[in-house]
Amino acid sequence: MQLGKDFGKTLRQIEEEKGLSEEVIVSSLEAAMVSAYKKFKGGNQTMEVYVNVDAGDVTLYEVRMVVDEVENPDSEITLEDARKRGHDDVVVGDVIRREVFPENFGRIAAQTARQVIIQRLKDAERQVVYEQFADKIGDVVTGTIFKAEGDQILVRLNEKTEAIMPREERIIGEEYQPGEKKKFYLLDVRQTTRGPRIVVSRTHPGLLRKLLEIEVPEIQDGIVEIRNIVREAGTRAKIAVVTLDTNVEPLGACVGKQGGRIKSISNELNGERIDIIVWSSDILAYIRNSLSPAKILKVEPLLDQDRSALAYVHSDQLSVAIGKAGQNVRLAARLTGWKIDIKVKDDEKLPTMKDLFVDLADIIEDKEK
Repeated sequence: MQLGKDFGKTLRQIEEEKGLSEEVIVSSLEAAMVSAYKKFKGGNQTMEVYVNVDAGDVTLYEVRMVVDEVENPDSEITLEDARKRGHDDVVVGDVIRREVFPENFGRIAAQTARQVIIQRLKDAERQVVYEQFADKIGDVVTGTIFKAEGDQILVRLNEKTEAIMPREERIIGEEYQPGEKKKFYLLDVRQTTRGPRIVVSRTHPGLLRKLLEIEVPEIQDGIVEIRNIVREAGTRAKIAVVTLDTNVEPLGACVGKQGGRIKSISNELNGERIDIIVWSSDILAYIRNSLSPAKILKVEPLLDQDRSALAYVHSDQLSVAIGKAGQNVRLAARLTGWKIDIKVKDDEKLPTMKDLFVDLADIIEDKEK
């Protein structure tokens, strides 16, 4: 059956427009021909279809198994009938093929073929999209805000692919204007009957991690290692890092010259404040560091409570250590995994002249006795 001399050209056009391989398109066409032929014949024949792209034609074969007694006339044939058709050397159990020439497929059969081709192409296109993004779960992708739909923001990842960002994955207070480009964390990709469902996030700690890996060469090279990240997206984050090279200072590497690296990341995250913390295997030192930028006098474990510590500060550092609405100490607790209480330590007074004279008088009095 002729497909037309321009079939090869049409196929390449579909390849380019749909981003599908020739193998996928040809297999879709073969499946369509099988479906159309079965509908045309009104049976459940076993078929083989071969598409010659260069010649622009399709060859169809009905396939039957040679049996002693026919139970399914659509797919079986007796040994006697097979030999009548010229298959003299066949035996029971062999398979024979007969080329068919469905010249009168008709409009219904042609429509069936077209519908199946369209559906198969859609399925194949969806599979291509799924495979393309399923491998990127946990990565950063750049997308363009498309529109708001209910509680979701639609994000266009490329000309053919859209993702959704649920309300809980949005940064509070951040505006999403159509046409605006942003970076997103690829949270999930699932196959559905309507195609791949791609979910992205702006609040996931993984977004901050990936942005750091992109911005800081020392992290890419494995010289500086991220041990933990906690975020309250859009307002504040704390990141614990450690250097694996004593010649590299981890805070300076992450912050960058004049704070350029960390500012770039903060700007991408709607001005989110980012504290870089030096990780330590000494939990008390780690807790002290985690409360940055507050100046901590000392940290003591609470022996009567599990994974709890008390941090002492001067009175002027109390509000810094606690943070606005308790945010600083709350993030520090999440970062370290310890419950942290803050306590003001009374300033030690230097002895006055009066104190010295009083002490001296006591000494003289004791000697006279």
